Amino acid sequence: MMRHLMRMSLLAAVLATPGAWAQTASPTGLWKTIDDETGKPKALVRVTEDQGVLSGKIEKLFRAADQDQNPKCTACEGQRKDQPLIGMTILSGLKKDGSEYTGGEILDPAKGKTYKSKAALKDGGSKLEVRGYIGAPMFGRSQTWVREP
Repeated sequence: MMRHLMRMSLLAAVLATPGAWAQTASPTGLWKTIDDETGKPKALVRVTEDQGVLSGKIEKLFRAADQDQNPKCTACEGQRKDQPLIGMTILSGLKKDGSEYTGGEILDPAKGKTYKSKAALKDGGSKLEVRGYIGAPMFGRSQTWVREP
């Protein structure tokens, strides 16, 4: 009887672990951004959280050897104009809203434009689907970012 109870307790603990892990998964960490048009890696972005608000900063760019390895945001306006992309905050203002993070903004450095943004963890927290849009989320584009170890 006692062995049976111990086995059942162990089984319950093992079965509960993946669900508990998924609920506590957080988008904070290092992410490889994947271009939604080419399917190629573009950058490493570090997502951090401060008082429940997420932001993401470029740490590294994946560029061909013949390209500028430390480009500036020439298409940006205001304080970002001509600033280096590496170290630039491109994702900001996201707050947890149920299973998603909403209410944020994302910068497309190639176009110098800022869009409304939302994000959601996928595949047990190993992927982050990031959507940038104008007006309603249906009018936008999504990228899938892959968590770096």
